[in-house]
Amino acid sequence: MLALSEPAIRASFVNCTQGEAKRLAVPNDLDLRPWADLDFLGWRDPAATQRAYLVAETDGGLVGVALRVAVQQTGRARRSMCSLCLTTHTGDGVALMSARKAGAGGRQGNSVGAYICSDLGCSLYLRGKKDAGRRIDETITLDEKVERTTGHLAAFLRRVTE
Repeated sequence: MLALSEPAIRASFVNCTQGEAKRLAVPNDLDLRPWADLDFLGWRDPAATQRAYLVAETDGGLVGVALRVAVQQTGRARRSMCSLCLTTHTGDGVALMSARKAGAGGRQGNSVGAYICSDLGCSLYLRGKKDAGRRIDETITLDEKVERTTGHLAAFLRRVTE
């Protein structure tokens, strides 16, 4: 992924108003991000833990979506799998994240959701740059894993924008 600027990130959001995009918390460490290892930029809002954001390059340009993180039930030991990168995590390593649909659907209150790595670090888990504890043994190459993950992400973004 190419390095993104704050104005480009703010302009990419499709499921919130311009005012909301102007006020959202953009990471202040954009120059330190490992852009060459990222398939998309994802982050949690440090001031509002139930908010997360995702920005991806698509054929139509940058697409950013604001996400709501579902409250997790605690006290149960469980293992969950991210629907984008297929990394398994224990505990609260995967969260249900929902995005208000873009346009008229979103104004009517419609949303779509997916189980995604809680820290939105899918790209780094795929490349072994972050340890999730356990990866499924697969015989496909890293390029094929990246292609699968970006395909899952593209499908999720299509559901948000259609």
